[in-house]
Amino acid sequence: MANIMNAKDAVAASLAECYVTIDGNRYNFMQAINLEASIEKTKTEVPILGKTGKGNKASGWKGTGSATFHYNTSIFRELLSKYKESGEDTYFDIMVTNEDKTSSVGRQTVILKDCNMDGGILAKFDADAEYLDEEMEFTFEDWEIPEKFTELAGM
Repeated sequence: MANIMNAKDAVAASLAECYVTIDGNRYNFMQAINLEASIEKTKTEVPILGKTGKGNKASGWKGTGSATFHYNTSIFRELLSKYKESGEDTYFDIMVTNEDKTSSVGRQTVILKDCNMDGGILAKFDADAEYLDEEMEFTFEDWEIPEKFTELAGM
């Protein structure tokens, strides 16, 4: 019989924690609805004698992310105002922990370092909406994974 994943080992999407550290202040970012961060590798085409095609060599990476959160904090608008008034840009860290106690994989924590907003919403309303949310696009300069999921049995 083949090894298969147990349904209980799928990590529940909403069982996460998100903390944002800005200028030494750590915020429990409970208003987050979703967040996704990814890297894109930069590749250089390499000509190779004797081949009709070129090879590809990784030469760097770029980290980008997006988040949606409830429109009920001014923290990020304050960062935009600080930039407008002084020209001083603020970098911050985001820590995301996924843990579903039903799953046997345990928990994973990823820290995105030196995040920087691409921009943001200054004001918003929607007379037809049930609640207000906002999106933020950002870049990050580094990351670490201090806690990793446990491998599933059978992997």
